[in-house]
Amino acid sequence: MLTFEYPLVFLGLVVYFILVRYFKAKNDSLYFSNISMLKEASKKQNLILSLLKFFSVLFLIIALASPIKKDELEEQKGKGYEIALLIDVSASMLKDDKFANIKKIAKEFIQKRKDDSLALTVFADFAYVAVPLTYDKDSILRLLDMIEVGVAGSRRTALYEALFLGANLFENSIAKEKIIVLATDGMDNSNTVPIDVAIDRAKKYGIKVHTIGIGRNTDYNPLNHDYNSYVLRKIARATGGKEFHAKSNEKLKEIYEEIDALEKSEVKKQRHYKKTYYYQIFLGLAILTLIALFLYRNKKEVI
Repeated sequence: MLTFEYPLVFLGLVVYFILVRYFKAKNDSLYFSNISMLKEASKKQNLILSLLKFFSVLFLIIALASPIKKDELEEQKGKGYEIALLIDVSASMLKDDKFANIKKIAKEFIQKRKDDSLALTVFADFAYVAVPLTYDKDSILRLLDMIEVGVAGSRRTALYEALFLGANLFENSIAKEKIIVLATDGMDNSNTVPIDVAIDRAKKYGIKVHTIGIGRNTDYNPLNHDYNSYVLRKIARATGGKEFHAKSNEKLKEIYEEIDALEKSEVKKQRHYKKTYYYQIFLGLAILTLIALFLYRNKKEVI
């Protein structure tokens, strides 16, 4: 069904009828021998001219009113999660193909989350939001394909900054269950955001943070570690999440099985409209009608 973006433009038709009614053009008087034939021909010509004028104005006004067909995608409510994936992209992730493996597992996870709203944040020297919360899985998968180690620097690990930014994604969330999945093989050494500030931000928005430590782990020994399990445990426990140690690719999948067991919450999907514009058709008809009016009027004058 066609609707109009600017329906008030149709008031122009009222102006047109007023002009036609009260401001008719007066013709000079001429004398002919056969008055009856002249009246009949003149009546026919005037009718055609009036119709051409009317339709040219009508088509032009319709074009100005901007006719559109609006297809509304039905708003749906689905049982799902709101989940932010936080992935370490520092240079150490190149060792033992850790980054390639976690990208593969993350893609599989994203493809399975049909009713979920997902986001992606990556971090190394600094953290940045690659994709905010969205139902558009294709956009996340495309961005994840393009992301490589070094895209956010390579020498440091801004772990707490990533958690802080990831938590801010949920500031306006209406979901009951909000989840962050944080995967890293290192320890924070950027000193941009204190750990307690990052944890408090996650707790403020009611976010459950699951942490995945990739590689060797230690609580205190700095000579034999990839990541600090004490820190990851602290983040997970403070937010009601779970800590995972991934010494192998199989272990990386455990957290996703844990997420599947969580209670799903009702999230509101966005409403989208697809607009198709038709003003070009009526503008074209108006131009054609004006050309016909011009030609017919010239023909009448010649006759």
